[in-house]
Amino acid sequence: MSAGVRGRAAFAPDRWVLGYLSRSAFLLDGTVMVLVALVATTLRRWLGWFEQPLDVGDTFWSAGPLILVGWLCVIAALGGYRQRLFGAGVEEYKILLHATLLAAGVTSGAAYLTKFDLSRTFFLLVFGLGGFFLVAERVLLRRALHRARRSGSLTHAVVIVGTPPQIDDVASVLNRETWLGYRILGALVPLGFEQDETSRGVPIIGLASEAQDIVRAVKADVIFLAGGALESGDRMRELVWELETDDVQVVVAPSLTDVSRERVRIRPVGGLPLVHLDPPRHVRARRRAKRTFDLVLTVGLLVGVAPVFAFIAVAIKLNDGGPVFFRQTRAGLGGREFACLKFRTMVVDAEARLSMLHAEHGYSGTGLFKVKDDPRVTGPGRWLRRFSLDELPQLLNVLRGEMSLVGPRPPLPIEVENYDRFTRRRLHVRPGMTGLWQVSGRSDLSWDEAVRLDLYYVDNWSMTQDLSILARTFNAVVGSRGAY
Repeated sequence: MSAGVRGRAAFAPDRWVLGYLSRSAFLLDGTVMVLVALVATTLRRWLGWFEQPLDVGDTFWSAGPLILVGWLCVIAALGGYRQRLFGAGVEEYKILLHATLLAAGVTSGAAYLTKFDLSRTFFLLVFGLGGFFLVAERVLLRRALHRARRSGSLTHAVVIVGTPPQIDDVASVLNRETWLGYRILGALVPLGFEQDETSRGVPIIGLASEAQDIVRAVKADVIFLAGGALESGDRMRELVWELETDDVQVVVAPSLTDVSRERVRIRPVGGLPLVHLDPPRHVRARRRAKRTFDLVLTVGLLVGVAPVFAFIAVAIKLNDGGPVFFRQTRAGLGGREFACLKFRTMVVDAEARLSMLHAEHGYSGTGLFKVKDDPRVTGPGRWLRRFSLDELPQLLNVLRGEMSLVGPRPPLPIEVENYDRFTRRRLHVRPGMTGLWQVSGRSDLSWDEAVRLDLYYVDNWSMTQDLSILARTFNAVVGSRGAY
């Protein structure tokens, strides 16, 4: 086969727009610094933290520009405006905070050496507020970037090189996480694969041996090297050399998916980059720290929501006179069964009507059955479900040690009977009141996607992740996405 593009690849548009990300971040950082300096100047006049008040107006106009320029230079020197930095990870925020501390140190040192009469209150306010607002500004910039990428703008044109199964593994992640901004143009395969596309529909546009010519032809700016991409490490190094003048980013994608960055360490040894993978963390999730955290927070929540409990109980009782709580057998840690508590949101004979609903919707499965506009849901039950208030009694399950605040949702015993060996890993931790499934769409997600999120949580547990999920739960509940 001659060099060229095969099949139905889409050609990438010019990527000049992506270059404005760094410039936009630079201008926004400078604007934030100027505004912070103005605020610090104003606040300094009102605050009397130190003796001998100075005219901070002189400080602002004489030292302010130097501080601002130096601060921006430190951020740039640490790599805070590299294009690859934007969009994902915490490195961007670490650089900003590190640069703020360095700029503060340089400023204080310069003021001491030159005997410049720098207002200490102004100094503390500028760098204290500045570090916070720089990070906040980049968070907003990232959210805007993610929205643009989900709508198809500001994306990177990607070519994936490897064997079809490895290509599909990489493509499934890139297509699922659209906020990353990777738009797949096509794939390159080793000699011997003649199909027009992979099993998951990625178009094959040429051979891996023609990577340089094809990447230039389709104007890709990122090339992913998956498993089986090239015949040797020397060939991979040659490809990097060939693309070094084309402004193409080379990404090596190992055969690892759904692994958190905390479990991955890259250690070059003798010029060979070795990827060290820490073992799964589900054992840590069963230790005392998580249980203590659950107990302390649960007791506080029960005290705080006691009036809400009472109001809901009265509303349910007045509606039809039936029981307040609904108990359902669920599987917990290790598959042990327990009575999962909820506020009753359905009519008393809901189970008797279930077979009729199965027939109406053509449902023949054995798992949990959920349908929008379920006619069995009571009046109070609709708003309880909308805001997930029906699950508040599960705080009692957490108190008894049957559940955790964060974890996979507790499955039905009949669901557990049908689990394969991968899905059974959900049972390695206590089930939770909330989890990645809830904050990522709840019932709008497919079963496979829900299992993938739960397994990611089990294997990559950390206390930081638990806190993040609890914070995101509020937004998911208020938005009511996927709740019915």
